[in-house]
Amino acid sequence: MQLAEIDARPRKPAFQLTSAETILGDIRRLVAGQDPKSAASRSMVLQHVRSVLADARAGAEAELMATGKGTRCAMNLSAAEDEIIRAVHHFAVRDVYPVDNPSGAEMISIAAVGGYGRGTLAPGSDIDLLFILPYKQTPWGEQITEYILYMLWDLGQKVGHAVRSVDDCIRMARSDMTVRTATLEARYLTGDRKLFDELVRRFESEIMPKTGPEFIAAKMAERDERHRQMGNTRYVVEPNIKDGKGGLRDLHALFWIGKYFYRVKSSAELVGKGVLSAEEYRLFQRAEDFLWAIRCNLHFLTGRADEKLTFDVQPDLAQRLGYNDRAGMLGVERFMKRYFLVAKDVGDLTRIFCTSLEFDHAKPLDMVGRVLAPFKRGKVPIKGETDFVIEGGRLNVAGPEVFQKDPRNLIKGFMLAGRHDAHLHPDAIKLIRRSFKLIGHDLRNDKQANAWFLEILTAPTYVERILRQMNEAGVLGRFVPEFGKIVALMQFNMYHHYTVDEHLIRAVGVMADIANGGLREQLPLTHELLPHLNDTRLLYVALFLHDIAKGRPEDHSIAGARVARRFCPRLGLDPAETDTVSWLVEHHLLMSEIAQSRDIQDPETARSFADVVQSPQRLALLMILTACDIRAVGPGVWTGWKGSLLRALYYATEPLLSGGHSQVTQRDRIEAAKTVLRGALSAWPAPEVDIYLGRHYDHYWLRAEPELQVEHARMIRVADQAGQMFAGSIRVKSFESITEVSFYTPDHPRLLSLIAGACTMADASIIGAQIFGTRDGRAVDTFRLRRSFTSDEDEKVRATRIIDTVKQLLQGKRQVLIDLGKESRHNKRLKPFTLPAQVAVSNTISEKFTVIEVMGLDRTGLLHQLTRQISDLNLTIGSAHIGTYGEKAVDVFYVTDLTGHKIESKSRQKKIHDALLAVFQGGDEKAAKVANG
Repeated sequence: MQLAEIDARPRKPAFQLTSAETILGDIRRLVAGQDPKSAASRSMVLQHVRSVLADARAGAEAELMATGKGTRCAMNLSAAEDEIIRAVHHFAVRDVYPVDNPSGAEMISIAAVGGYGRGTLAPGSDIDLLFILPYKQTPWGEQITEYILYMLWDLGQKVGHAVRSVDDCIRMARSDMTVRTATLEARYLTGDRKLFDELVRRFESEIMPKTGPEFIAAKMAERDERHRQMGNTRYVVEPNIKDGKGGLRDLHALFWIGKYFYRVKSSAELVGKGVLSAEEYRLFQRAEDFLWAIRCNLHFLTGRADEKLTFDVQPDLAQRLGYNDRAGMLGVERFMKRYFLVAKDVGDLTRIFCTSLEFDHAKPLDMVGRVLAPFKRGKVPIKGETDFVIEGGRLNVAGPEVFQKDPRNLIKGFMLAGRHDAHLHPDAIKLIRRSFKLIGHDLRNDKQANAWFLEILTAPTYVERILRQMNEAGVLGRFVPEFGKIVALMQFNMYHHYTVDEHLIRAVGVMADIANGGLREQLPLTHELLPHLNDTRLLYVALFLHDIAKGRPEDHSIAGARVARRFCPRLGLDPAETDTVSWLVEHHLLMSEIAQSRDIQDPETARSFADVVQSPQRLALLMILTACDIRAVGPGVWTGWKGSLLRALYYATEPLLSGGHSQVTQRDRIEAAKTVLRGALSAWPAPEVDIYLGRHYDHYWLRAEPELQVEHARMIRVADQAGQMFAGSIRVKSFESITEVSFYTPDHPRLLSLIAGACTMADASIIGAQIFGTRDGRAVDTFRLRRSFTSDEDEKVRATRIIDTVKQLLQGKRQVLIDLGKESRHNKRLKPFTLPAQVAVSNTISEKFTVIEVMGLDRTGLLHQLTRQISDLNLTIGSAHIGTYGEKAVDVFYVTDLTGHKIESKSRQKKIHDALLAVFQGGDEKAAKVANG
């Protein structure tokens, strides 16, 4: 949200704070004439304090909604907590456990520590307290401490506390970095001031001197580990606003280090120390205020201490913060874009802060704050370069006028940093940020600047690192304005794991990894194709542009192709190269869609795909681009399963484009797959292997990945040897967060529906399925389920339960309930999403089958309901292609009537369409009425 939007909000009266004296006075009037220690008195005190706390929170929330000021809200909540604790403490000391002549041992000081020590609290924050007692203690101190703590606990607050003497605090701070950080942030609340002041004096004189480097290193290591656990990127679409990269804890870490190393009491003092400029401090304040606004609103919204911006809360948060739909973007997407831009600002502040630490602390830190090799003063010239030098192992400008003198250096500097495998010097970053106004029309259209950018974009050794640095520095979005529009852009769906700009950089990085020899096992076909390409540069450019038009009202593929036609000539690409890149951008989703939702063994599939592709070179380029795109979507999205489907489509199409002169024929690939499996089954007798290989149709060898073929073979052999008609097997794939469950059974018209029903009964979300039949009338089906448990053993237990349920359903011992899956956890997670349902019935896609394609909002039980309806409509499913893309289900069924013919009747086609559409709109009951009506 822009500041103008916040300032335009209607104002309400400022937050009204009830003082400790007022609270104490009210408490005393309530319990007047009663024993302060009695249960009745305590109940009245608790009830009144609870009312004060509720009023304070309501007032803080009202002011937050009126002004949008997050830091102010956090300070209001902290101030209210201060007054309550002071009042309870005063009542305990003066009324409940009074001491007429207190000795030196009967003293207590209470300090706020942690986030509470900074004077800020979210509604669900822990209340961290330090009770400081004298060296010699009496039972009185324990009584006071317990009274306060139990009062706070009974209020329903989460209280973290420690009871220590000053000596204990100092001793523990020497060895425990958590205690040291807490003591650093200690803030006096109430009680004996001398005890607190003694703690601060001894901490600042005995602990802080000469331990700055140790503290900095510990905080940086702590931050790096926190980032690693959160995914090590600030651009995940469900970020943690407290502990994630670019979140509040990163700002707190800067303040901890500043307070410890520069001896400041507030972040504002960092300006006077020369650590931050006045403008940078304002950026600090804006970022902190925005993050606090989100955190406080999130806690108020959910009623608990949530820190993760999950999809289900993002729309409501956007509404509370005043973000509406605008210019083709949902309000929630505008809100999340603002969040990611602020998270990027936090990263900028981290780099600026590390600059000062580097020169004051003499230990260089890289752009994300990690300690680099020992710092060496002095500058080393770069051969042939007068505007840049290597300083301390990093690329720096030779003087402050470098960019003003020649704006092209804003691009050249990054290119040189890549060539020399050097990080950018913090001074260079600062100067770059002050030179943004130089990135205009002339620089964008400068031939040399674009040549340098093309070199960066197509250099596999450093492209991902330099593109990310250019993006973090703010140069990339200014040099390529179309890219600037998608910086920090989030797509409100469950499929994409990163913002659009991060996805594009990662996609280019995957291509670079392949070019450097990586991913050979995961992407074997790309490595086969790469040496035969005329120009790999086009792949880098196409990957950089393929989603660049996201966030616009029109189809991003078509709009992106238009961007490519304008942008490629800037890079010096000729018309033919521009046309190829533009074509790749326009069709970058095509191969994935066909591979995952069409029967690749149907000749019409390859023919129609070949009509669009038209050349073997484009097919190879599209194959590699598709693989890079999918791998860059997020962890576990690329699977061997998807890889096998893409390869099968490639090999089915390539002969049509090469005039039948393919180097590897379909028969060759089938025989190669059989040979691989034969090797994996080397312990079997050769005749038994021959018989087994003959049981499968050709399409099985082309579509099932090798590991799955081995799993199927072992499952089938065990069942056959035991004389069992039914068997199941399980593969838990931890890295991909999925569990594969396979079934071997006589084919059955409702088999697919029954398996889907069993999965739903186990609250398992189906994200993919492969359906195969054997020549002897058996079905070999594999379902991919979204992982639900952290333990592999728990996943296996659930999968075993599904296998047993399918067996019971086939035997008629159990039945599937009609409202199955309605209360699923997965369905609740999908509540924020809306997606119009679509059903298409076509006889042109396949020569033998009628193809039904359904698309809509996924839910637990959907596949069961769809397949049951298809069976009720007296249709036979020849093959099924089940896909889930986040919240979107895309299921395609190749069907015939019971006599094996296509559905030619228009009225029957409409009946199929309406019945399946009704499944999305009203479930099984409505669909049944349509089908029978």
